[in-house]
Amino acid sequence: MTFVVSESCIKCKHTDCVEVCPVDCFYEGPNTLVIHPDECIDCALCEPECPVDAIFSEDELPEDEQVFLELNAELAEIWPNITEKKEPLEEAEDWAEVKGKLEHLER
Repeated sequence: MTFVVSESCIKCKHTDCVEVCPVDCFYEGPNTLVIHPDECIDCALCEPECPVDAIFSEDELPEDEQVFLELNAELAEIWPNITEKKEPLEEAEDWAEVKGKLEHLER
């Protein structure tokens, strides 16, 4: 099993989760993060750290966000690894509660 970064991270990109990950399985895109499913050890340390509740265990991922399981796997293969906390995106506060952000995902 793996944890999955969902839609809530798009245009926010808080990196509190990265700081607690013992296996460095987070990867950074232009406006979101993803988790590499083959590297995640299912420790659950990242989930409570996310201020926008964007991280779910695979079996708790909402039905309407199942596409993120595949997106995390795909994008983790091409985006660079991130291992240190950074500032969130400037507009993070404005986008924190917005739904339907998939169209804003930058590859």
